[in-house]
Amino acid sequence: MDIDIKAIVLMLTSQCMINLGEIEDPISKQKVVKPEGATVFIELLEVLHDKTQGNLTDGEERFLSGALENLKKIFHEKFHDEMGN
Repeated sequence: MDIDIKAIVLMLTSQCMINLGEIEDPISKQKVVKPEGATVFIELLEVLHDKTQGNLTDGEERFLSGALENLKKIFHEKFHDEMGN
């Protein structure tokens, strides 16, 4: 795998998906739900997005934006009722 922005986005997205309980934790082999952990990875991706504005190719920008939008959607769907929104 080439080490580039997509690799970083995939790593952060995978960790977020583990915390959202969408994929199993590779260590415990269980699905866990940790909204606080998911929030941290979403915020990290937002910082990455903000700090790389104007420095990504169109494809990289779409990849990062798409990953961020999908994670936010999943988070909102999972925790919307719990958060009283």
